[in-house]
Amino acid sequence: MDLKTIGIVRSSITKPNGPAKMEHEPGAVRARIEIDPQYAEAMVGLEPGMEIDLFTWLHLGRRDVMQVHPRGDKSRPMRGVFATRSPWRPNPIGLHRVTIAAIPSPLCIEVDKLEAIDQTPVIDIKTKPSSVRP
Repeated sequence: MDLKTIGIVRSSITKPNGPAKMEHEPGAVRARIEIDPQYAEAMVGLEPGMEIDLFTWLHLGRRDVMQVHPRGDKSRPMRGVFATRSPWRPNPIGLHRVTIAAIPSPLCIEVDKLEAIDQTPVIDIKTKPSSVRP
């Protein structure tokens, strides 16, 4: 398997377990996605207002944890990580459904309400089917 980092998140969230655990919660912030220049051609067609799925590598997540209390709430029973959105999992891939707020340069996307921490590696971007224009 060959996984490549295509960019990096630039965000005001600097610590794990920051203010938001999902995009729609209070505390998710507008963030910048800086794309590696070798992927500039792959940016063609992205536009402000498009909904995208942003895939990240949750680089600070533990890989040896198989069960967690959902959302860190110890009053809730343990569940397998595959039944949660925990960043602690065998392959710490993050999926973030966000909207492109702006494209300030050919290698930069600004997105609304991202809960990823600063310097999180980006591994892919896919548009939502309803966002693709002929």
